[in-house]
Amino acid sequence: MAGQRPVRLRPPILFDSTAQQRTRRMKKHIAHCLQQAVSRLCEQGFLPPDTEVDIQVERARDRAHGDYAANTAMMLARAARRKPREIAQALVGALPGSEYIDRAEIAGPGFINFILTPQAAWAPVRQALSQAGDYGRSDLGAGRRVMVEFVSANPTGPLHVGHGRGAAFGAALADLLAAAGYDVYREYYVNDAGRQMDILAASVWLRYLEACGEPVRFPDNGYRGDYVREIATGLAEQVGDALRHPADRVMADLPPDAAQGGDREQHIDALVRRARALLGEAGYRQVFEQGLNGILADIRDDLEGFGVTYQNWYSERSLTESGQVERALARLTEAGHTYQQDGALWFRSSAFGDDKDRVLRRENGQTTYFASDVAYHLDKLQRGFDQLVDVWGADHHGYVPRVRAALAAFGEDEQRLSVRLVQFAILYRGQERLQMSTRSGEFVTLRQLRAEVGDDAARFFYVMRKPEQHMDFDLELAKSESSDNPVYYLQYAHARICSVFRQLDEKGLVWDRARGLDALDRLGEDHEQALVTELGRYPEVIESAAQAHEPHQVAAYLRDLANALHTYYNAHQFIVEDAALRDARLCLVAATRQVLRNGLELLGVRAPERM
Repeated sequence: MAGQRPVRLRPPILFDSTAQQRTRRMKKHIAHCLQQAVSRLCEQGFLPPDTEVDIQVERARDRAHGDYAANTAMMLARAARRKPREIAQALVGALPGSEYIDRAEIAGPGFINFILTPQAAWAPVRQALSQAGDYGRSDLGAGRRVMVEFVSANPTGPLHVGHGRGAAFGAALADLLAAAGYDVYREYYVNDAGRQMDILAASVWLRYLEACGEPVRFPDNGYRGDYVREIATGLAEQVGDALRHPADRVMADLPPDAAQGGDREQHIDALVRRARALLGEAGYRQVFEQGLNGILADIRDDLEGFGVTYQNWYSERSLTESGQVERALARLTEAGHTYQQDGALWFRSSAFGDDKDRVLRRENGQTTYFASDVAYHLDKLQRGFDQLVDVWGADHHGYVPRVRAALAAFGEDEQRLSVRLVQFAILYRGQERLQMSTRSGEFVTLRQLRAEVGDDAARFFYVMRKPEQHMDFDLELAKSESSDNPVYYLQYAHARICSVFRQLDEKGLVWDRARGLDALDRLGEDHEQALVTELGRYPEVIESAAQAHEPHQVAAYLRDLANALHTYYNAHQFIVEDAALRDARLCLVAATRQVLRNGLELLGVRAPERM
């Protein structure tokens, strides 16, 4: 391309700008060069006058195909009535000069591959070293406010391994969005109202009575976990016999339980009513709060230990107590979106894309869980968030259209709500599938999983796949120290690079970074070219993963990067006699270490220096 008029874009491609800006400008620069070539070919009569084409430039995944590639020739083939390769050859010949493009080559049916100059090609190394922990971060989100609400498990028992997947995914997604320039707010919605919480309160009270020596029968449908006994024991230590009532009075005239030939739902509901009647409002509230606060404290502690924190824990009860639920229902009614039927208040959700209408208030006067959801999401928008991201269990898929319908009925843009459904993980120990039932108390807690495989393995394994995909969590693989264990493979790559610098110190040598950066063009090995290509992809992966709400893209990228590093490590010596070459290779692996660290941090995984 020598001898042709060079092209410069405004603003120029600055190599101390962010990596995303550099990539965007490089793509824009190449597209501009192609557009100039198209214009020249139109002027020459090779292409029809005023030919228009949507020029798309993508990073080449395979280094053998150059740094960037464009399919412009194939897109022009129909209009030009020429073969794509013929058009590609003409385009390459008409390209203007560029200080960033070393050469352009034609491949396959007519792809044009662009190979950058050494200065441009090695920019990712310079940027990773200069920007350090900020490498890969961008302004894509432009400060837009996003609320990510995740986990939000009912506080009726400890978090189990299924909840752990939602926690790892939600935390990684929130951190990913923050890295992409969004103003992220993390919230846990505490379902501290409703029937399940009343069943928990009744379960705690019955265990309390047992601790006091009362021979009560525990209901088939109560919460049976040991944690309920622990909470009840704590209650007994606090209040003594103050909440004690004789067993025969507690159990008198209750409808039979399932094991007694009756209906377990009717039996447990009757027990809740009996607890309320005998304890009175103050006593019942004390038992209720003991159960709620004990479990909620355990959930907070478990999540914090897992590296998952929130700006806010939002109480469902506060929606009712503050009148927000009633105000939301009144607003829907005033807009003509509700109706009465069989004594209940219904929302015309089918008018907004739902498959049927939904009950907001039952015939007994109690509002539904959906009514609270409606008020909660309206409150989210009223707090000024531009985008809402809800991370729900896959069993909540039916709630998505009804909540969107409610937002539309309020006159809000339903596209402001994005819901990611997370399949619960299925845990295996060897060939044995472990059962999980919160009600029966037969489940593996998140805390137990963390203790067995470690936080790093748990966090990474949970986000390796798309959240909507089923996941079999292999305990033995997660604990293994082998290349088959992906988190071990990644951490070992980081530790290997750290060991290189320890060896450098042991040999009494010093890494001259400036000399290494000046000598980057000495790195001509295929493994080195492959590694810098991976480094250059990282900022694009962050933006792509953030836009798609897919942290697993980062996990997959890190595995590719680690593979490139291990391959390079096994094939070449880094600490060589040639000082300039040594320093250049050290610059390359130091940049790789930084990117591994940055990516692992986004996923909540440590980057150890020794293994």
